[in-house]
Amino acid sequence: MKKFFSFIASGRTMAFLMVGMLLLPMLLSCDPDPVAPQPHDLPMSAAYVTDSVLYESNGMMAYNFVYPSTDPFGHPIMLSGTITMGPEVHRSQPARGMMLYNHFTVYRADQCPSRGDLGVQQGVIGSGLITVSADYYGFGVTEHHHQAYCISAVNAQASIDALLAARRLLADMGFAWDDVLFNTGYSQGGQTSMGVVRLVAQRYPDIDITCTFAGAGSYDIPETYSDFLRSEVAGMPSTVISVLLAYDEFFRLGVPHDEVFLEPVLSHLDEWIFSKRYTREEIDERVGSLMVADYVTPTMLDIDSPLSQRFLEAMRTDNICQGWTPRGNERILLFHNETDITVPVENTLNMYRFLIDNGVTDVTLDVADYGSSAAMPAHETGAIFFLLTTIRTISDILGIEPWVPLA
Repeated sequence: MKKFFSFIASGRTMAFLMVGMLLLPMLLSCDPDPVAPQPHDLPMSAAYVTDSVLYESNGMMAYNFVYPSTDPFGHPIMLSGTITMGPEVHRSQPARGMMLYNHFTVYRADQCPSRGDLGVQQGVIGSGLITVSADYYGFGVTEHHHQAYCISAVNAQASIDALLAARRLLADMGFAWDDVLFNTGYSQGGQTSMGVVRLVAQRYPDIDITCTFAGAGSYDIPETYSDFLRSEVAGMPSTVISVLLAYDEFFRLGVPHDEVFLEPVLSHLDEWIFSKRYTREEIDERVGSLMVADYVTPTMLDIDSPLSQRFLEAMRTDNICQGWTPRGNERILLFHNETDITVPVENTLNMYRFLIDNGVTDVTLDVADYGSSAAMPAHETGAIFFLLTTIRTISDILGIEPWVPLA
């Protein structure tokens, strides 16, 4: 604690933290004050706008839409997402560009973008950017399905398909934008952002990303799980539970839940996780312990057991730190609070090494001790500094003053 208060005592850091604390409530929740949804007469197409919401307090317009994509098994499906823009964006002149915002971990059904949780999107107001946000599989119009939690290939596909659909819809509505695309996300969103970079390099030569901002993501998901087994502690138990459920479900491992989880988690999976009635904080409170051994079976905790190895093998297939060739001209900022016990910093260090080893030269590595406290663990503290660093860097790229005061 003494180290933390010593750290925040510097003027620049204190200014950043104060701005971040002002923004944090906006980032964590967003209660709409909507005008009645307005239908839009769009040309018949696969994607369509379902409703629009005007946030009268700040003038932000949100267009909720559905679009064609694929489910985690590769089958055609309709997914949902949201397009947002501040009042500075008009049809009469091009927007400064677009931001593909990949959302962080959510569990309650109404926390996804199309259900109105748009705190980060509100933070983009004033930038002149149009923001596109996918709900991911398992939320929005697919909320009755299990979420594909931390399966980066699945969530990246959802985001890219949302971007392509949004571009068509916006053009139909008469909007234009400069050829600038920012790809950003923190935590699960950071993993998805790097998943987007991988998928674009593999399959979408016509998509050019101006800069990717990836914060504290589980890029090396098998290393993340192995670290939890070694350290025996996870900062957010709900994330460990959800990763194991997702990989069991969507990689068709067929492992009975009683071979993976202990009580009381085992008997409450439907209520706590699958119902989508609770937030991450509420689930963690119900689990009641940061010790992995209190809710995961001894067999799963044995990294050499056949059961544990089955999960690790599935996770290796979605490891972003191996097995693909990045574009050499990528511009990427990797950010991590090195004291993070929710997503180990090794993820970002491994991602950085992979990019450098594969010829990506424009990579900024921002890893430092950004502090923590009982009220704000390291993962959340890192989110504030990631947000402010992203705002400052985007402002520099666009050649504008930061739309949020940073000092």
